[in-house]
Amino acid sequence: MAVADETRAGTGVGAAADVVLADRTVGTPKNDMVTVTPPSARNEPAKPASPSWFIAKVNPVARIIGALLLCIPMFVSLDVVSASVALGLEVILLWIGGVNPLRVCRSTWPVWIAAAGGFISVLLYGRTSGAILWSAGWIVVSEGSVYLACATFLRVLAIAVPGVVLALGLDPTDLADGLVQILHFSPRFVYGGLAGMRMFTLLQDDWRALGLSRRSRGLGDGNAIRRAFSQAFGLLVLSIRRATKLATAMEARGFGGTGPRSAARVSRLNPIDAVFCVICLLIPLVALGVAVHAGYWHFAFQGV
Repeated sequence: MAVADETRAGTGVGAAADVVLADRTVGTPKNDMVTVTPPSARNEPAKPASPSWFIAKVNPVARIIGALLLCIPMFVSLDVVSASVALGLEVILLWIGGVNPLRVCRSTWPVWIAAAGGFISVLLYGRTSGAILWSAGWIVVSEGSVYLACATFLRVLAIAVPGVVLALGLDPTDLADGLVQILHFSPRFVYGGLAGMRMFTLLQDDWRALGLSRRSRGLGDGNAIRRAFSQAFGLLVLSIRRATKLATAMEARGFGGTGPRSAARVSRLNPIDAVFCVICLLIPLVALGVAVHAGYWHFAFQGV
């Protein structure tokens, strides 16, 4: 009787499944419809894109363009006045934008270390000019080397500090969308690089998993150098397999095709992006203008 009940129950379930399948096949298609909201009508919550309220509203592509407009003119100048003016304007504008100087220093501490290293190198081994202040063997500290060291220190800060602050909170997905839709880069190249960068964060987990797997098989107690090379080869094989699967998935989704593609997230330039680029261009122009007017401007690729 129990067997019969189970059989009857199973038959009932099967029949119910057939009814549901028939209903899905023959019935109205409203249960199988998926409603998709157009990208222009979506209202997604804003993500924290920058510590500055102003920079957070700027398109990632405009950030890249603004950083280039801000940094490239400063490469041709090597003097204390232009670098000081540019750095001062950058700190003031970032402060107005919501990033106080203390936050700037905390976020850019590697830049300060690099600038200090450049200061010491130029101070001790820079071009000698003017009165010699101190010397010991190959080390000669002169008035010219002190000036160049200060100019180098300020120049590194004026170029690198705004670049680091602009990169804080930058979403790689938004940047990829902007490169494809605004600058018309190849979607296959951009989104492939984005996927690779996303998977780069998995290397640490893969390395740990490979190490645990080898130790469970008794292969992790030998020479540390040989174990590292062997495990690195295994990680390379795993990465190649994952890249192959990723390439196949991208091909299945039409990447690399000749037809037009739609965008799930619309990226466009707004008037605030133009204002941002103009500000980034005015900072080095004002700094170089002040240095030229004061008579301190010096071409960076010319001897002292």
